[in-house]
Amino acid sequence: MDIYYCDGVFVPASEARIPVDDLALLRGFGVFEFLRTYNGKPFCLDEHLARLERSARLISLALPMGIGEIKALVHRTLEKNAHPESNIRIVVTGGSSPDFITPTGNSRRVVMVTRLMEHPAWWVEKGVEIVTVRVPRFMPEAKSVAYVQAVVALGNAKAGGAVEAVYVDQEGQVFEGTTSNLFIVKNGALASPETGVLAGVTRGEVLKLLKDIAPATLRSVRMEELMEADEAFLTATNKEIAPVVRVDGQAIGEGRPGPVTRLVMAAFARHVGKNGAETR
Repeated sequence: MDIYYCDGVFVPASEARIPVDDLALLRGFGVFEFLRTYNGKPFCLDEHLARLERSARLISLALPMGIGEIKALVHRTLEKNAHPESNIRIVVTGGSSPDFITPTGNSRRVVMVTRLMEHPAWWVEKGVEIVTVRVPRFMPEAKSVAYVQAVVALGNAKAGGAVEAVYVDQEGQVFEGTTSNLFIVKNGALASPETGVLAGVTRGEVLKLLKDIAPATLRSVRMEELMEADEAFLTATNKEIAPVVRVDGQAIGEGRPGPVTRLVMAAFARHVGKNGAETR
Protein backbone atom coordinates (compact mmCIF):
# COMPACT_ATOMS: atom_id res chain seq x y z
CA MET A 1 0.00 0.00 0.00
CA ASP A 2 1.27 3.46 -0.90
CA ILE A 3 2.21 5.79 1.95
CA TYR A 4 1.56 9.53 1.59
CA TYR A 5 2.68 12.50 3.63
CA CYS A 6 -0.46 14.53 4.34
CA ASP A 7 -0.34 17.75 6.34
CA GLY A 8 2.01 16.63 9.06
CA VAL A 9 1.59 12.85 9.14
CA PHE A 10 2.47 9.79 7.06
CA VAL A 11 -0.63 7.73 6.32
CA PRO A 12 -1.76 4.96 3.94
CA ALA A 13 -3.02 6.49 0.71
CA SER A 14 -6.59 5.43 1.48
CA GLU A 15 -6.50 7.44 4.72
CA ALA A 16 -5.09 10.71 3.31
CA ARG A 17 -7.52 13.57 3.89
CA ILE A 18 -7.80 17.34 3.64
CA PRO A 19 -10.79 19.31 5.03
CA VAL A 20 -13.64 20.12 2.66
CA ASP A 21 -13.21 23.86 3.33
CA ASP A 22 -9.73 23.86 1.78
CA LEU A 23 -9.43 26.33 -1.09
CA ALA A 24 -7.77 23.71 -3.28
CA LEU A 25 -11.08 21.85 -3.28
CA LEU A 26 -13.43 24.83 -3.24
CA ARG A 27 -11.64 27.17 -5.66
CA GLY A 28 -8.83 25.24 -7.33
CA PHE A 29 -6.37 27.42 -5.39
CA GLY A 30 -3.13 25.53 -4.91
CA VAL A 31 0.03 24.50 -6.71
CA PHE A 32 1.74 21.20 -7.37
CA GLU A 33 4.74 19.49 -8.93
CA PHE A 34 4.96 16.11 -10.59
CA LEU A 35 8.23 14.25 -11.05
CA ARG A 36 9.57 10.73 -11.22
CA THR A 37 12.55 8.68 -10.18
CA TYR A 38 15.25 7.09 -12.28
CA ASN A 39 17.14 4.27 -10.59
CA GLY A 40 15.20 5.15 -7.45
CA LYS A 41 16.36 8.77 -7.30
CA PRO A 42 14.10 11.81 -7.82
CA PHE A 43 14.96 13.36 -11.17
CA CYS A 44 15.70 17.11 -11.10
CA LEU A 45 14.12 17.51 -7.66
CA ASP A 46 15.76 20.89 -7.06
CA GLU A 47 14.43 22.22 -10.37
CA HIS A 48 10.92 20.99 -9.59
CA LEU A 49 10.99 22.56 -6.14
CA ALA A 50 12.22 25.86 -7.55
CA ARG A 51 9.28 25.82 -9.95
CA LEU A 52 6.90 24.98 -7.08
CA GLU A 53 8.15 28.03 -5.22
CA ARG A 54 7.78 30.17 -8.34
CA SER A 55 4.24 28.93 -8.97
CA ALA A 56 3.24 29.70 -5.38
CA ARG A 57 4.69 33.18 -5.68
CA LEU A 58 2.84 33.85 -8.96
CA ILE A 59 -0.56 33.05 -7.41
CA SER A 60 0.31 34.65 -4.03
CA LEU A 61 0.14 31.37 -2.12
CA ALA A 62 2.14 31.13 1.09
CA LEU A 63 4.26 27.96 1.29
CA PRO A 64 3.81 26.21 4.67
CA MET A 65 7.51 25.39 4.96
CA GLY A 66 10.83 26.04 3.28
CA ILE A 67 11.91 24.32 0.08
CA GLY A 68 14.62 22.44 1.96
CA GLU A 69 12.01 20.99 4.32
CA ILE A 70 9.79 19.94 1.41
CA LYS A 71 12.78 18.29 -0.22
CA ALA A 72 13.43 16.30 2.95
CA LEU A 73 9.76 15.24 3.02
CA VAL A 74 10.02 13.94 -0.54
CA HIS A 75 12.96 11.73 0.39
CA ARG A 76 11.27 10.51 3.59
CA THR A 77 8.07 9.65 1.69
CA LEU A 78 10.06 7.77 -0.95
CA GLU A 79 11.78 5.76 1.79
CA LYS A 80 8.41 4.67 3.15
CA ASN A 81 7.41 3.20 -0.22
CA ALA A 82 9.05 0.34 -2.05
CA HIS A 83 8.47 0.82 -5.76
CA PRO A 84 11.14 -0.03 -8.36
CA GLU A 85 10.48 3.42 -9.81
CA SER A 86 8.07 6.04 -8.50
CA ASN A 87 5.94 8.98 -9.49
CA ILE A 88 6.06 11.83 -6.97
CA ARG A 89 3.38 14.48 -6.66
CA ILE A 90 3.92 17.46 -4.34
CA VAL A 91 0.80 19.51 -3.58
CA VAL A 92 0.47 22.75 -1.63
CA THR A 93 -3.17 23.63 -1.02
CA GLY A 94 -4.74 27.03 -0.38
CA GLY A 95 -5.77 25.99 3.13
CA SER A 96 -9.07 26.43 4.95
CA SER A 97 -10.94 29.70 4.54
CA PRO A 98 -13.71 31.10 6.80
CA ASP A 99 -15.42 32.82 3.86
CA PHE A 100 -14.52 30.03 1.40
CA ILE A 101 -12.52 32.31 -0.89
CA THR A 102 -9.93 34.36 1.04
CA PRO A 103 -6.56 32.67 1.75
CA THR A 104 -5.54 32.92 5.39
CA GLY A 105 -1.98 31.61 5.17
CA ASN A 106 -2.73 28.12 6.51
CA SER A 107 -1.83 26.18 3.37
CA ARG A 108 -1.36 22.42 3.58
CA ARG A 109 1.29 20.19 2.01
CA VAL A 110 0.93 16.72 0.58
CA VAL A 111 3.52 14.36 -0.91
CA MET A 112 2.12 11.41 -2.85
CA VAL A 113 4.38 8.58 -4.00
CA THR A 114 2.98 5.94 -6.34
CA ARG A 115 4.36 3.22 -8.57
CA LEU A 116 5.62 4.54 -11.90
CA MET A 117 3.40 3.71 -14.84
CA GLU A 118 5.53 3.55 -17.99
CA HIS A 119 4.11 4.93 -21.21
CA PRO A 120 3.38 2.38 -23.96
CA ALA A 121 6.37 1.26 -26.05
CA TRP A 122 4.57 2.13 -29.28
CA TRP A 123 4.73 5.82 -28.38
CA VAL A 124 8.46 5.69 -29.06
CA GLU A 125 8.42 3.10 -31.83
CA LYS A 126 5.56 4.50 -33.94
CA GLY A 127 4.99 7.99 -32.58
CA VAL A 128 1.83 9.59 -31.25
CA GLU A 129 -1.01 11.74 -32.53
CA ILE A 130 -1.98 15.04 -30.95
CA VAL A 131 -4.82 17.48 -31.51
CA THR A 132 -4.94 21.24 -31.15
CA VAL A 133 -7.48 23.18 -29.08
CA ARG A 134 -8.24 26.88 -29.29
CA VAL A 135 -9.05 28.07 -25.79
CA PRO A 136 -7.88 31.09 -23.77
CA ARG A 137 -5.27 30.39 -21.11
CA PHE A 138 -4.93 31.84 -17.61
CA MET A 139 -1.53 32.04 -15.89
CA PRO A 140 0.07 29.10 -17.73
CA GLU A 141 3.41 29.96 -16.10
CA ALA A 142 2.06 28.75 -12.72
CA LYS A 143 1.53 25.02 -12.19
CA SER A 144 -1.72 25.33 -10.29
CA VAL A 145 -4.24 22.64 -9.37
CA ALA A 146 -6.91 24.41 -11.47
CA TYR A 147 -6.94 21.94 -14.37
CA VAL A 148 -10.46 22.16 -15.82
CA GLN A 149 -9.21 23.21 -19.27
CA ALA A 150 -6.64 20.43 -19.32
CA VAL A 151 -9.02 17.71 -18.11
CA VAL A 152 -11.62 18.58 -20.74
CA ALA A 153 -9.12 19.04 -23.58
CA LEU A 154 -7.19 15.87 -22.80
CA GLY A 155 -10.37 13.85 -22.39
CA ASN A 156 -11.58 14.95 -25.82
CA ALA A 157 -8.17 14.20 -27.33
CA LYS A 158 -8.07 10.68 -25.93
CA ALA A 159 -11.64 10.04 -27.05
CA GLY A 160 -10.44 10.74 -30.59
CA GLY A 161 -7.40 8.48 -30.34
CA ALA A 162 -4.81 11.21 -29.60
CA VAL A 163 -2.52 11.24 -26.56
CA GLU A 164 -2.30 14.99 -26.04
CA ALA A 165 -4.04 18.28 -26.77
CA VAL A 166 -1.91 21.31 -27.60
CA TYR A 167 -3.15 24.84 -26.96
CA VAL A 168 -3.29 27.28 -29.89
CA ASP A 169 -4.66 30.83 -29.64
CA GLN A 170 -7.07 32.51 -32.02
CA GLU A 171 -4.18 34.09 -33.92
CA GLY A 172 -2.62 30.70 -34.61
CA GLN A 173 0.21 30.84 -32.08
CA VAL A 174 1.12 27.44 -30.65
CA PHE A 175 1.87 27.07 -26.94
CA GLU A 176 2.07 23.74 -25.07
CA GLY A 177 0.21 20.55 -24.34
CA THR A 178 -2.04 20.00 -21.35
CA THR A 179 0.82 18.21 -19.58
CA SER A 180 3.76 18.67 -21.95
CA ASN A 181 5.96 21.03 -23.91
CA LEU A 182 6.29 20.92 -27.68
CA PHE A 183 9.28 21.02 -30.03
CA ILE A 184 9.26 21.27 -33.81
CA VAL A 185 12.12 20.38 -36.17
CA LYS A 186 12.63 22.02 -39.57
CA ASN A 187 15.74 21.60 -41.71
CA GLY A 188 17.62 20.20 -38.73
CA ALA A 189 16.88 23.15 -36.42
CA LEU A 190 14.58 22.94 -33.40
CA ALA A 191 12.19 25.45 -31.87
CA SER A 192 9.92 25.42 -28.84
CA PRO A 193 7.33 28.04 -27.80
CA GLU A 194 8.90 30.58 -25.47
CA THR A 195 6.08 32.55 -23.82
CA GLY A 196 2.66 31.64 -22.46
CA VAL A 197 3.87 28.20 -21.37
CA LEU A 198 4.98 26.43 -18.22
CA ALA A 199 8.76 26.17 -18.01
CA GLY A 200 9.00 22.40 -18.36
CA VAL A 201 11.75 20.75 -16.33
CA THR A 202 12.13 17.95 -18.88
CA ARG A 203 12.20 20.56 -21.64
CA GLY A 204 14.99 22.35 -19.77
CA GLU A 205 17.04 19.17 -19.64
CA VAL A 206 16.43 18.53 -23.34
CA LEU A 207 17.57 22.06 -24.21
CA LYS A 208 20.86 21.34 -22.46
CA LEU A 209 21.28 18.09 -24.41
CA LEU A 210 20.49 19.81 -27.70
CA LYS A 211 23.66 21.88 -27.44
CA ASP A 212 25.50 18.74 -28.59
CA ILE A 213 22.88 17.62 -31.12
CA ALA A 214 21.26 20.45 -33.10
CA PRO A 215 20.53 24.19 -32.85
CA ALA A 216 17.48 24.99 -30.74
CA THR A 217 15.61 28.24 -30.16
CA LEU A 218 12.90 29.34 -27.75
CA ARG A 219 10.56 31.58 -29.76
CA SER A 220 6.99 31.94 -30.93
CA VAL A 221 5.76 29.04 -33.07
CA ARG A 222 2.93 29.39 -35.55
CA MET A 223 0.33 26.75 -36.37
CA GLU A 224 1.49 26.59 -39.98
CA GLU A 225 5.05 25.91 -38.81
CA LEU A 226 3.84 22.96 -36.76
CA MET A 227 1.87 21.51 -39.66
CA GLU A 228 4.81 21.96 -42.06
CA ALA A 229 7.49 20.69 -39.67
CA ASP A 230 9.81 17.83 -40.60
CA GLU A 231 9.45 16.40 -37.10
CA ALA A 232 7.82 17.25 -33.79
CA PHE A 233 7.99 15.82 -30.29
CA LEU A 234 6.64 16.34 -26.79
CA THR A 235 8.66 16.54 -23.59
CA ALA A 236 7.21 15.81 -20.15
CA THR A 237 7.85 13.86 -16.98
CA ASN A 238 5.14 11.35 -17.85
CA LYS A 239 6.04 11.20 -21.55
CA GLU A 240 9.82 11.72 -21.57
CA ILE A 241 10.39 12.31 -25.30
CA ALA A 242 7.30 11.40 -27.33
CA PRO A 243 7.59 11.68 -31.15
CA VAL A 244 4.58 13.39 -32.73
CA VAL A 245 3.67 11.91 -36.10
CA ARG A 246 0.16 13.31 -36.63
CA VAL A 247 -1.51 16.62 -35.70
CA ASP A 248 -5.26 17.01 -36.15
CA GLY A 249 -5.20 13.96 -38.41
CA GLN A 250 -2.43 15.27 -40.69
CA ALA A 251 0.93 13.51 -40.92
CA ILE A 252 3.98 15.43 -39.72
CA GLY A 253 6.99 14.94 -41.96
CA GLU A 254 7.10 11.31 -43.09
CA GLY A 255 4.58 10.25 -40.47
CA ARG A 256 7.08 8.41 -38.29
CA PRO A 257 9.68 9.34 -35.63
CA GLY A 258 12.40 11.30 -37.38
CA PRO A 259 16.19 11.19 -37.06
CA VAL A 260 16.57 14.28 -34.89
CA THR A 261 13.87 13.08 -32.52
CA ARG A 262 15.57 9.69 -32.27
CA LEU A 263 18.87 11.37 -31.43
CA VAL A 264 17.15 13.36 -28.68
CA MET A 265 15.47 10.22 -27.30
CA ALA A 266 18.77 8.36 -27.19
CA ALA A 267 20.59 11.27 -25.53
CA PHE A 268 17.85 11.62 -22.93
CA ALA A 269 17.93 7.89 -22.16
CA ARG A 270 21.66 8.14 -21.48
CA HIS A 271 21.16 11.31 -19.45
CA VAL A 272 18.65 9.76 -17.06
CA GLY A 273 20.58 6.54 -16.59
CA LYS A 274 18.67 4.16 -18.83
CA ASN A 275 20.52 1.42 -20.70
CA GLY A 276 23.19 1.28 -18.02
CA ALA A 277 24.14 4.97 -18.12
CA GLU A 278 24.79 6.96 -14.98
CA THR A 279 22.17 9.29 -13.50
CA ARG A 280 22.80 12.97 -12.95
